[in-house]
Amino acid sequence: MSFTAFSKIFNNCTIYKLDRGIKMGRVLIVGAGGVGRVVAQKCADIPDVFEKIVVASRNISKCEDIRREIKKRTGRNVDTAQVDADETEALVSLIKKVAPDLVINVALPYQDLSIMDACLKAEVNYLDTANYEPPDVAHFEYSWQWAYKEKFRKKGLMAVLGCGFDPGVSNIFCAYAQKHLFDQIHYIDILDCNAGSHGHPFATNFNPEINIREVTQTVKHWKNGKWILTPPILDPKSVKFKFRYPVVNEKDSYLLYHEELESLVKNIKGLKRIRFWMTFSENYLTHLRVLQNVGMTRIDKVDCEGQKIIPIKLLKALLPDPAKLGSNYTGKTVIGNVISGIKDGKSRSVYIYNVCDHAEAYKELGAQAVSYTTGVPAMIGAMMMLKGIWNEKGVFNTEELDPDPFMEALNKYGLKWHQVNFKGKLPD
Repeated sequence: MSFTAFSKIFNNCTIYKLDRGIKMGRVLIVGAGGVGRVVAQKCADIPDVFEKIVVASRNISKCEDIRREIKKRTGRNVDTAQVDADETEALVSLIKKVAPDLVINVALPYQDLSIMDACLKAEVNYLDTANYEPPDVAHFEYSWQWAYKEKFRKKGLMAVLGCGFDPGVSNIFCAYAQKHLFDQIHYIDILDCNAGSHGHPFATNFNPEINIREVTQTVKHWKNGKWILTPPILDPKSVKFKFRYPVVNEKDSYLLYHEELESLVKNIKGLKRIRFWMTFSENYLTHLRVLQNVGMTRIDKVDCEGQKIIPIKLLKALLPDPAKLGSNYTGKTVIGNVISGIKDGKSRSVYIYNVCDHAEAYKELGAQAVSYTTGVPAMIGAMMMLKGIWNEKGVFNTEELDPDPFMEALNKYGLKWHQVNFKGKLPD
């Protein structure tokens, strides 16, 4: 065989890796917010994989909006359904009616367990983008969902947790680095920068309840085998530093606890330290401090003229809908990992990152970049499962699965990633 002929076969095999096992599948998308819109649109763009799409939510009008958008943009028909994701039996009935191969959960984190229960009862695979959080406590961790591992395994089902960007792609970057770039990984810093401007005095880029509960919690990071606690970002003693991000330049980056730290500590062996950093504007922090000081971030019920209300839910109703921020959004997001360790006996550091443009995301799908960077990976994870590329039994975080076809798909479906040697400096 000639070298040219061999090269053609080899190249075809490489391409076939992503396209192998083409299987038309049926998906039920639970949730019709900004991320749900992106997931549904991206699934609709790949009819060879996503044969049937059903979008379900408590708010049927949002589902209908998505249906009309997809019909106008692609000509495809998708179905819609009304369901309360808190009601497990109602979900079971809907799942049995739709008969999907996979349920994609982009509803609220409060609803993860009820949706997982429904998937077990209806015997269907499951994927989400954020870990479970109880509605009455501002606390999130994977233990509740990891407890389902044996239940899913016994049913012969697969559940993939946290398949957005961070968590999700940030975990995949770590798995890719562990597989290809390092013999030992010692340090991981995940850096999330939104350098965009939406034109509102104050708004959150995803569900205000979840966003505000997340950023007002005590911070923790992993170092030398234990969790280290530091003050929340609103505290004057919070930990921050200036990081020079690609394209958008230097930004204040605050130490924040994020859920992927919990699973990466478990699955990336040999870690000495892992941290998560996020940028916040002084305008955002000032507004949030005032809201917290006057009690608007409270998650417990208070009396208001004879009515019981939860202040943060009222705040959510007053703030701009994150799904509708895209029209005036400018600037970019830059999210990536600085990973350091040993390769072939030598120390090295690499930076793997993505840059996403708010205006370009809106031009493509009518979504801002935060929804786009969460929704595209959810679609890719669903594609991995439908094609049988990710085909395990039990409950898994994304870093436990093969990163290579996922990394290839990121470049193909709108989230191109870059890898450079890192020569900058991070705080000790």
